[in-house]
Amino acid sequence: MPTVVMLYPGHSAEDDYPALERRLPGVALPVVHTWEGPTAHDVAALRSLGAEEPLRAAAGRARDLAPDAVMWACTSGSFVYGPQGVHAQAGWVADAAGVPASSTTLALLAALDHLGARRVAVAATYPAAVTDHLTDLVADAGVEVAAVTHADVPSGEDAGRLDPDAVVAMVAGVARPSGTQAVVVPDTALRTTGLLPRLEAEVGVPVVTANQATAWYGLRLAGWTGTAPDLGTLFAR
Repeated sequence: MPTVVMLYPGHSAEDDYPALERRLPGVALPVVHTWEGPTAHDVAALRSLGAEEPLRAAAGRARDLAPDAVMWACTSGSFVYGPQGVHAQAGWVADAAGVPASSTTLALLAALDHLGARRVAVAATYPAAVTDHLTDLVADAGVEVAAVTHADVPSGEDAGRLDPDAVVAMVAGVARPSGTQAVVVPDTALRTTGLLPRLEAEVGVPVVTANQATAWYGLRLAGWTGTAPDLGTLFAR
């Protein structure tokens, strides 16, 4: 059974991972918390979440779970480090855990590449000052961001309190200019696992969400190549 440990800060939507497990028989996605305080959507606070010391410490604890891979399951706490820093973070985690490792930001990029999506819309919970770091990184990877919305949700905890209808409305509300090939929903603090078919039906293109992509890429690192059509286009191909 492949085991991918999720290094997750705070408490907001970590229950998306058990929800993913239930749809992926034979897969284990245990959560190790990297931080027990608030997770503000502020660049300085997010850089603290993604600092080397807490990531190495959590990855060291993940060893006890005998993982096949480990993921830093925080989008904003990775993309605020930029294109080079996001790879450095993955290196810290891999070194401390002793297994392949990556992050949600790198998982989103890998998912878009897997889908062949070169023009996307982004439905972000963050304020613009935070989202800009993500869109710059996505553009640096050669993917055009055709449209973006900023919901200005103050923290991960606030994002985790959004009800399903609010999440669907946020995603459906992002503009999708002609040629948009996917919609990216980048916050691991949003519960999206049970909404993926509904989200894709609403927007008419593949939807790539943070927890979905983190699990998918972590499982690929662990050698799993199965499919799960009820988890969106990403898991169906």
